[in-house]
Amino acid sequence: MYAVVGCRECSNLWVVEGRPKTTQCPRCGHRRAWEKLKKFVTTEDKAHAVEVRASMLANRSGHGEAFAEMDSFDALESQAEEAVVSDDEYLEGSGLDADAVAVAGERAGSGGGGSRSRTETVKDAVRELDEPTADAVAAYCEEHGVDGGWAREALERFARRGEMTESRGVYRVL
Repeated sequence: MYAVVGCRECSNLWVVEGRPKTTQCPRCGHRRAWEKLKKFVTTEDKAHAVEVRASMLANRSGHGEAFAEMDSFDALESQAEEAVVSDDEYLEGSGLDADAVAVAGERAGSGGGGSRSRTETVKDAVRELDEPTADAVAAYCEEHGVDGGWAREALERFARRGEMTESRGVYRVL
């Protein structure tokens, strides 16, 4: 069973499932016993309860006539599902080759040949170097296309955030 109920304190409307001993208003938090709640409609169909609540809210805001002209939520949902454009249709409409985009996505997702981020490069340097000092990490990063100054700053940030430790100038990833 579903019921459309109202809050005496803030006039909020919501749908309650079953018959709980008490229920709490989702807006103001006021709690009332089930027996004392104002029940506008009770039904076995959740969709019907949702429709009634929506209709009451529309009438309350002065949009009752516009709501009455709308289709039911179920009909609107099926219309929305029918109106969806597939990924391939969207790409083709944008002037892109959907097959080429799919191949590029697979290539990027496989990890082969893709570039590493600056953060990943710094962490890789700390893991791979025997003595990962700030100078050694900066040099490693510069060899891999990452600015050494940025790498030094990243090391300090990682240490402050607890992602790495620094002891006697040597860094370790935690």
